[in-house]
Amino acid sequence: MREPPAGVAEADVLAAVRATWSSEVDAVAHLAVGFGAHHWVASTSGGPLLFVTLDALGARHSFASLSAAYAGAATLASAGLSFVVPTLSVVPFGDGALSATPWVEGEVAGSGPLACAEDARESAAQLAALHAADPPAGIPAWAPLVLADFAETLLARLDHPWDTGPFGERARSALCSHADDVVRWVATYHRLADEARTLPWVPTHGEPHTRNMIRTADGLVLVDWESLKLAPRERDLRTLVDSGHADLARAHPPMLEMFDLEWRLDEVAQYAAWFEAPHTGSASDEVAIGGLLEELDRPEWRDPT
Repeated sequence: MREPPAGVAEADVLAAVRATWSSEVDAVAHLAVGFGAHHWVASTSGGPLLFVTLDALGARHSFASLSAAYAGAATLASAGLSFVVPTLSVVPFGDGALSATPWVEGEVAGSGPLACAEDARESAAQLAALHAADPPAGIPAWAPLVLADFAETLLARLDHPWDTGPFGERARSALCSHADDVVRWVATYHRLADEARTLPWVPTHGEPHTRNMIRTADGLVLVDWESLKLAPRERDLRTLVDSGHADLARAHPPMLEMFDLEWRLDEVAQYAAWFEAPHTGSASDEVAIGGLLEELDRPEWRDPT
């Protein structure tokens, strides 16, 4: 998120980090990165030591499911998957969950497609190793993120003005203009979800896009394992395919379509709730309205083969 979380004092984050992970930490600073969670760098003597995350708990995560995902990533790392950067642990913090991951020296691999063929081959090899690994005990299993009645309930919510902030009516108007699309997307998504239940499931990262890849001196590593789940392997393959490397993915096209729809519909659902609620026009609101319009207007998925 672009702004620090309301009602959370930096001093309290620092105290929790020192008590839980390292008494050597002497400062934390909010990072305006990512979206959906809040992040800080925890430093000692001016040098970064930990990447700290505050996740909200609710429909997407319970404390138990978040703990299981992070513990599963640690198991994968211990089993020899050196590209897995595991979170140390997760603890309750206010209404959410606070976690810490060792700081990784390097640079984010991008913000869109994979940068080059070498990155694509490295990512494909890493995902193949992940999908061949024994599933860690207790990791969550995938289930549709958007319910079958989402389109129906959304259309009912669009019947009244969204005068809750500067982007409410703009968001509502865009959703109204794509109402028929949403109905069709939901129906196709759940038809494909029925097929997904008949396929093999493997450990999947969930969001192995370039913003979750760090280029280090030893190669690419993969961070942000909160979305680790058992699922069809195509859950991890969209970045490879969308970057023009479908030959490396060897994916089942209907599952690529399903997870493309899942991303789109989940984004639409989250942003609809965002702009139906009170908002102020903050930097995060600006990013969110752009995200909503992008998901509504971007081209529909097509089989690249």
